Amino acid sequence: MTLKLTTKRFVLAVLLILVLLVIRPVTFLLYTYIKDQKTSEHLSSVVVNDASQLNQTKVDTVVKVPKEINLAISQISDFIKQAKASGKKISISGARHSMGGHTIYPGGIQLDMRSFDYMVLDSAANVLNVGAGALWSQVIPYLDQHGKSVMVMQSNNSFSVGGSISVNCHGWQPNSPPIASTVISLRLINANGEVVNCSRTENKELFSLVLRGYGLFGVILDVKLHVTDNKVYKAEQFVVKSADYVIEFERWMQKHPNTGFAFGRINVNPDHFMEEAILSTYNVTPAPVQELHHKNTFSALRRAIFRGSANSNYGKNLRWKLEKASASLVNGKLFTRNELFNEGVEVFQNTDHDYTDILHEYFIPKAAVPEFIKALQNTVPGYHVDLLNITVRNVKTDKDSYLNYAHEEVFGFVMLFNQKRSKEAEVDMQALTRKLITISIALNGAYYLPYRLHASKEQMFKAYAQASAFFELKRKYDPNEMFSNNFYRVYGRFGNLN
Repeated sequence: MTLKLTTKRFVLAVLLILVLLVIRPVTFLLYTYIKDQKTSEHLSSVVVNDASQLNQTKVDTVVKVPKEINLAISQISDFIKQAKASGKKISISGARHSMGGHTIYPGGIQLDMRSFDYMVLDSAANVLNVGAGALWSQVIPYLDQHGKSVMVMQSNNSFSVGGSISVNCHGWQPNSPPIASTVISLRLINANGEVVNCSRTENKELFSLVLRGYGLFGVILDVKLHVTDNKVYKAEQFVVKSADYVIEFERWMQKHPNTGFAFGRINVNPDHFMEEAILSTYNVTPAPVQELHHKNTFSALRRAIFRGSANSNYGKNLRWKLEKASASLVNGKLFTRNELFNEGVEVFQNTDHDYTDILHEYFIPKAAVPEFIKALQNTVPGYHVDLLNITVRNVKTDKDSYLNYAHEEVFGFVMLFNQKRSKEAEVDMQALTRKLITISIALNGAYYLPYRLHASKEQMFKAYAQASAFFELKRKYDPNEMFSNNFYRVYGRFGNLN
């Protein structure tokens, strides 16, 4: 009788422990989900902001460019002439996902290109002609209907085509240069209000400047892009030591040259900080392509897990354990190319009015990657910042854009921080940013320019030796400096610092 009672108590104790082990993470994720149900703030028509939510600025006018091509050209040209006559500055916006006021000039005219989103596909030539205001979330379903897909783009579909060209984004397509490599030609409305064709053979210098020109050389009207066939890919994920990431990545690519997508995610939880990485790969298979469905599998749960890691060491540890465990669920699953592209930032975007998410990215030469990882491990914990995520993607040499961040093969480290909207938090973030830029420059690397304008002028010109000539050429093509923004205000007006 006593033995039975003891056994019963033991079983009950074990069950209680199991319930408690399950209840804490479930309760934690449920609390995160409920807390996350907030709405983002809305601004008036003459007050604009960007993805940082730290650049709320009054402008004179926001002009919504119409959809119809000839009407859009006429209206943009007229506004350029009016701005020149009145001395107003013009900035250009699409999805407004930059973070340093690159789409904003205080008191200026902001051209909102979002409605200019037409698309025409030449399937036989694999060429898409697309308006600069189109979002990838529009482009992908359109191409999917024709069995086609984008060649190079970011990991999310929330960005505009014109914006992607203006920052020369890169993606998670392994061993690929940035998006500039896929641009055949573009049409630009210049400082005189004229439509100019730009390509590798026509207005070649201007073409290279506009590819990562941050809207300083004119208004990108539309772009001709190389596209590719939509295919099916099989997922394979595995955990590696972060210090061995490049070795493991190259070993995989040598064995699986048909890999269409590959990226790494380094752990940011305090337990063994940055010692592990999940290498995610997607390999081409002969499986038949299925029609694109607008589905975000487990998006609410994924979001709760991700947002639960903000300001919580427990949440970060839980997230990393779940991400490693989920690899076995993902491995072997099939996805079309368009399915992999077709996800927006809303899956992880911050909606807390007291905080905002801030991105950094550093481009590090292949040989220096282990040293950079070690430097991050030793540096980041010393600052009052909340690091949420690090992804790693390789980028091949960029031979097209003037303000180039990939003079050789580099690995981009995309870092996402959760930042309180306060002066103190901004000071802390600037201090960390400048430290990491200094480390990157010492390793012959660079930092990505579309984010916060925290780099000193000296750092900017060290990271980009061609910057002085870039800004001089801006004044050559736009002598009245009519196309302007906060990025140009901070760095462009000072020329060569020597």
